[in-house]
Amino acid sequence: MQIIGFSPFGYEGSLVAVEVDLRRGIPAVDLVGLADNAVKEARERMRAAIRNSGFDFPPERVLISLSPADVKKEGAGFDLAIALAVLAAHQQNKEEGSIGPRTPVLVIGELELSGKVRPVRGVHCAVSAALENGIRYCIIPEENAVEAGVFSDMSVFTVKDLTEAWHEYMRVVSVCAEEASRTGSGDGTAVFGGTRDSGANAAARKKISLFSQSDTVEFAPVEENEDFASVSGQKELVRALQIAAAGGHNCMIFGPPGCGKTLAIHRFPSLLPLLSGKDAAEVTRIYSIAGLLPRDVQLIRKPPFRIPHQGASLEGMIGGGVSCSPGEVSLAHNGVLFLDEAAEFRTSVLQSLRVPIENGSVTLSRAGRHTVFPARFQLLLATNPCPCGNYGSPDKVCLCSVKAVEQYWKKFSSPLMDRIDIRCPVFGNAASLVNEHAARGAGVTRNELAGQERAGHNECNGGVPSFSDSVSSAELRKDIERAVKTQLKRQGKKNSMLSPEEIQYYCKLSADSRKFLTEAVTKYDFSARAVHSCMKVARTIADMAGSFSIREQDLAEAVAFRKNEGSIDICFASM
Repeated sequence: MQIIGFSPFGYEGSLVAVEVDLRRGIPAVDLVGLADNAVKEARERMRAAIRNSGFDFPPERVLISLSPADVKKEGAGFDLAIALAVLAAHQQNKEEGSIGPRTPVLVIGELELSGKVRPVRGVHCAVSAALENGIRYCIIPEENAVEAGVFSDMSVFTVKDLTEAWHEYMRVVSVCAEEASRTGSGDGTAVFGGTRDSGANAAARKKISLFSQSDTVEFAPVEENEDFASVSGQKELVRALQIAAAGGHNCMIFGPPGCGKTLAIHRFPSLLPLLSGKDAAEVTRIYSIAGLLPRDVQLIRKPPFRIPHQGASLEGMIGGGVSCSPGEVSLAHNGVLFLDEAAEFRTSVLQSLRVPIENGSVTLSRAGRHTVFPARFQLLLATNPCPCGNYGSPDKVCLCSVKAVEQYWKKFSSPLMDRIDIRCPVFGNAASLVNEHAARGAGVTRNELAGQERAGHNECNGGVPSFSDSVSSAELRKDIERAVKTQLKRQGKKNSMLSPEEIQYYCKLSADSRKFLTEAVTKYDFSARAVHSCMKVARTIADMAGSFSIREQDLAEAVAFRKNEGSIDICFASM
């Protein structure tokens, strides 16, 4: 048998052959193959684990080789592979012959001194790499069973200690030898069908296609604290987030403190459909590499929703470090990256988002090696209009100087703002919220309250009444589901991902719509990217309405959400 380990690095990692040679000489353990300190320490852990598990440690000089020799080996996941390789070599010396055919078996796990096997990160990535290289057997920690069980073509053996690992290893040897003799291949490479049916492993064996995309759209149940029904009096804000969810568009929300920006965006995940097929597999792989995959989760189907702190470093946002770990942009892949109080982030961190937004990936390099992480995320920004937060508010006084306001908005450079499809200024209306709570306490219906407020003078956001006509996430999902289904059927992806060539094909405009857009370009000085952005958002609005073609009213709404081109004066002039 050929024992294969795995060295995690970036998004890919490397399969490593573990070989052991026993020779006469002073008893010692030598390790070669460009191993880091964690791997070198495996010599002592392995020696203690073997003895404490009741096995005899070879009295000879032990040489352990990890190949290929030019690839640096990192992590504690080699412990179990090295221990089994030493035991196999010792057994081979006793029997004066090889143990079974040279069938490769993937072995991953960290050892405690007692011989107990500890879980490791990156098992999803390791099993995927093993399958790509024709390996069909793996021995992994019991805690990683669900994670590995998503691969229906892999025979998974889960173990909790070294003794059990050795028994499972010998079981693989005997079955492969029997299969090799039956097929006459001599190498035992036939796929092994029988697996050990432990409870967790049996549940994890459910077959899931990792590379198929489906036109079906599914949603997770709405949690009570995630429902848009609790967002009152912000029709434009809710509408902007609904369009963003339907088309995957980047969105910026700005307004004074307490107007409901963060409240609404925290409910945004309730509008997103579940991931399926390849998208879910990519997210699961990234979280496995980062060590963030829950033990009981086989496949992450809920889109990630990442909220990094304002003090996040460039490395924390983009990724990097000793083993090129994924950053926030990759952890938000196929999901949402929400920057609350976005103006408080470092300028370098904000500017670093431009390339991932454009390319959908991020390249990390370290010590002559590089890796590419997927990073196709939906960016949501929430910020105040100025340092004090009162700029543009009709009933509050801004205490900031003109220079301070300009400096505040300089963090959002034109190249970054050009990649934001939807910009929505909002104001709070505390009176509306107080009236609603009071009405609920007095038994007044929502419709009666709405009628009272229509008769009043409470208005905000460009003349839209501020009465409390909140809509539940379930209601908002109906248009989103229609739009997403239409997009997947028409082009196989969301509108935000359309290339310039695809925009010309899928977002055709009528003569009147083209004239309207031309006038908007002249009036608001739109860039070429801004024009494409308006066309994509208009296409999403039309899809939500069930319209085959883009109507002028769809384009008008898209332009209205786009025209705030980064100037704070223009932003609030329309309110």
